[in-house]
Amino acid sequence: MRTFIRSTVYHARIALEERSFRVNTMDADNRGLLITCPKCGQRNRLKYEALKQPFRCGECETELRAPGNPVDVKSDLVFDALISRSALPVLVDFWAPWCGPCKMVAPEVRKVANETAGQLLVAKVNTEEVPSLGSHYRITAIPTMVLFSNGLEVARQAGAMAAPAIRKFIERGQLNRK
Repeated sequence: MRTFIRSTVYHARIALEERSFRVNTMDADNRGLLITCPKCGQRNRLKYEALKQPFRCGECETELRAPGNPVDVKSDLVFDALISRSALPVLVDFWAPWCGPCKMVAPEVRKVANETAGQLLVAKVNTEEVPSLGSHYRITAIPTMVLFSNGLEVARQAGAMAAPAIRKFIERGQLNRK
């Protein structure tokens, strides 16, 4: 009986630790990114128009880093605000949970998001949750990467890519924009 109780307590503690580790510290809405301060826990809104500027927590004044993870876009309204008002270029990964190549690309997209934090904003659109975006942007294959600048599409590439290929795609897209 003791072994069972210890085992149950152990598994409950592990589940709690996993849940606290997975707490989402960044969300997006139509006005900007909502980021939780790692020091005090205060939620801060970073307006899309000000993403190039350094920002601090409104409560404790801790400097907050630019997003180093992809932003999950949950609606058309948020997507439109993000691509049209972002001070940074936006790389969008259109994907679906059932797609094997999308699952392979996900860690590569996270690498690129981390490496380009402050220079580029990376967003992910689940075409199953927001099918209207997939049809509006004529996404016919997934994964598809689309690079936006000032609300305009500047480059598009379908298919799975490793992080170096994604970076090269971004560079080509930025050169085409100039």
